[in-house]
Amino acid sequence: MPKVSQAVVGVVVAMGILNGCSFSWGGDEKKVAEKMLGDKGTACELPVHFTLATSWKAEAITQATVDQMGPLGHQGPLTPACELDAKSAGHTGFLIVWSGTKGAAAPGSTSRTLMKAFVTAENFASNVKFRQVKAHNLSATEATYTVTDLSAGEIRPERALAVMTKHGGVVMHLGGLNADEHKAMLPAFELAKETLGLTAK
Repeated sequence: MPKVSQAVVGVVVAMGILNGCSFSWGGDEKKVAEKMLGDKGTACELPVHFTLATSWKAEAITQATVDQMGPLGHQGPLTPACELDAKSAGHTGFLIVWSGTKGAAAPGSTSRTLMKAFVTAENFASNVKFRQVKAHNLSATEATYTVTDLSAGEIRPERALAVMTKHGGVVMHLGGLNADEHKAMLPAFELAKETLGLTAK
């Protein structure tokens, strides 16, 4: 059985929702626009906001889409809320933002509890390491781990960041086609982490 995040990507691609809005700031990934992704009026309205790397494209994943995914539209207590596609930036992979309000994602829970629940629900995850970090000015838990892809016969690195908000938990998850693609996309993950903040949502 493929891991959940891969299945989500496959379903999303098949449903043709990857041609969303592009956020670009002249090649300077450190520059912050007036509105960051996650704010009201952007492609994905979320409990958190952050700067999206140059040429990446963002598309909201609606509840209707999640419902059509069935069991594949969940990982632990979370469902996918926004997909960030690196194709236009020359990479093969996605950064998926997951959110939820129940169980380990319920307001009042901790980012570590949420991160553990998310990774535990990942198929074929191993070599898991958790660490407490600061995502800009937010307390967060980051996880690095590997996933065995039985169909491709390879082991790939994964990274995820969990934060808690008054509206529930949020996890940003970075995969990638292979280890090289994952490494190439890490700067976009780090940019999101460095600029992460709470929205008024």
